[in-house]
Amino acid sequence: MTTTEEAHDAVRTLLAYIEGDDAVTREGLEDTPKRVIDSWSEIFAGYSMDASELLDATFNAEGYDGIVLLRDIEFTSTCEHHLQPFRGRAHIAYIPIKRIVGISKLARILELHARRLQNQERITKGIADDLERELQPLGSAVIIEASHGCMQCRGVAKQQAIMTTSAMRGVFFDRLEARTELMQLIQQPKL
Repeated sequence: MTTTEEAHDAVRTLLAYIEGDDAVTREGLEDTPKRVIDSWSEIFAGYSMDASELLDATFNAEGYDGIVLLRDIEFTSTCEHHLQPFRGRAHIAYIPIKRIVGISKLARILELHARRLQNQERITKGIADDLERELQPLGSAVIIEASHGCMQCRGVAKQQAIMTTSAMRGVFFDRLEARTELMQLIQQPKL
């Protein structure tokens, strides 16, 4: 396993590559390796989280069989291809059979996946997989809309492009009525 000092050295190497060999001794960059590694501990905290632990505290649904939707959950993640940030919002929904989960858990499951080196498709699929496995709902749906730094600051340099991904499972995949109701709920005006 790589040590913290080896990680600091790797950052120093990158700084020297970017700015030249004197970069590591310049006052503004002197503590940058430590700051970068400290920030990465927070940015990539998803690797130390477990979906089954996050979703283990469930409650009796008490016969509720409608859509449970947490929408407009903001997130930031890091593109595994360019190490650039991408950010956006997610809409996470399910229809319970027997168990419901606290709403903060839906935001936390998004954070678990977003706080890793990622691509948007994997986040979307991972959240839906976790909901299906842990809650065993009648259906689950995840829709993510995000803008990607790798498209904004390099390459095609498109500032306003939004990528949308979705994963529809169970009744949200099988039944148009369920999918239509979900989309209407997502498009409701904000409070």
